[in-house]
Amino acid sequence: MLSVKTSLSSKSRLLAGLLVAALALTPVQPAMASTASFLAGLWPEAQAQGVSRRTFDAALGNFTPSQRILDLTKAQPEFTSTVADYINKRVTAGQVSTGRSMAGEWAQTLASVEARYGVSKEAVLAIWGMETSFGGFMGGSNTITALATLTYGGYRTEFFRKELLTALRILSDGHVAPSEMVGSWAGAMGHTQFMPSSFMAYAVDHNGDGRADIWKSVPDALASTANYLKQHGWRTGETWGYEVKLPRGFDFSRAYQIETATVSEWQAMGISRPSGRDFPRPTDRARLYLPAGGDGPAFLVLPNFDVIKRYNNSNSYALAVGHLADRIIGGGQFATNWPANDSSLTKSERQEVQILLARHGYDVGSPDGVIGPKSRNAIMAFQQKAGLTADGFASGRLLRSLR
Repeated sequence: MLSVKTSLSSKSRLLAGLLVAALALTPVQPAMASTASFLAGLWPEAQAQGVSRRTFDAALGNFTPSQRILDLTKAQPEFTSTVADYINKRVTAGQVSTGRSMAGEWAQTLASVEARYGVSKEAVLAIWGMETSFGGFMGGSNTITALATLTYGGYRTEFFRKELLTALRILSDGHVAPSEMVGSWAGAMGHTQFMPSSFMAYAVDHNGDGRADIWKSVPDALASTANYLKQHGWRTGETWGYEVKLPRGFDFSRAYQIETATVSEWQAMGISRPSGRDFPRPTDRARLYLPAGGDGPAFLVLPNFDVIKRYNNSNSYALAVGHLADRIIGGGQFATNWPANDSSLTKSERQEVQILLARHGYDVGSPDGVIGPKSRNAIMAFQQKAGLTADGFASGRLLRSLR
């Protein structure tokens, strides 16, 4: 027995020795080698952008990809909260109160920004509040590390590589110190969260100190935001939209066909303001937005709503900005309550809606999870037959009815 154990022990030591030798002969770990290769490939592009070698090495010489940021790109949950949840979490009594305080504290700056750029001061304030809680939290990630990690990790590589190169140029040109270039994990920076390319295109020096500083200068950040909105088509003197009231028996099918119409044309269909007040300009063109279907708050949104979406391409975001802006200047809560016990649908749940509608005999085409005109018409037909509001809106309530 002793000889057998000894033999096995010898073989184990031999295998261990061979493994150590093999590891010694193995090249540098692929991740480390690719990081070095990544930086080597990036430098010529940075140099062509006018970035100095000193800046490049200082910013990226010790670059190590952030696992936290990589995890955020891979583990983002599918968005399932309703617009109501989105609004209620962001347009709070505290945010409104802080917004009003900031409106007083920065009244002179806001007035001069509004006069120069023609963008309503409450819209600028609301974006500031939405992006960083009025400067309360501007992000905890080094911008260069964040953008380099996203590029290195292959997440929307073309977009983030361009943003990384632009961020390096911002450093090289001396706009901000490397240690102060912090923001979100996706590379947005400063009080109102500008991407590097937006900084280069739209940042302005409003306080006259010779620098466009969106990190430390509130006047520069607010003016830069106003300039961004102006350059993307903000219409001076117009608001983002209005909450409206739909008449009993409203024809949702016709509304979907119309898409965009003048306010007076929407009025002819029975749409009015909950307060009973007139619309300021009946000739303004607007589209009907029903974030929770026909049983929730309804809105006529104007062109400035879509300009806000250029900041963040989300209807929920634009509505939150508009609502916060209105609340800051004295407006109240929405007149119509959000539907209770509702939920947003994932793509698979939307597919389930289509499959169940097809089983009920409705033509939805291919169940791809996209609610297009054919699926919407099928939903309205089912809703009408089931005695529900025939608004064509796919929601958790609809799915439960189909089940």
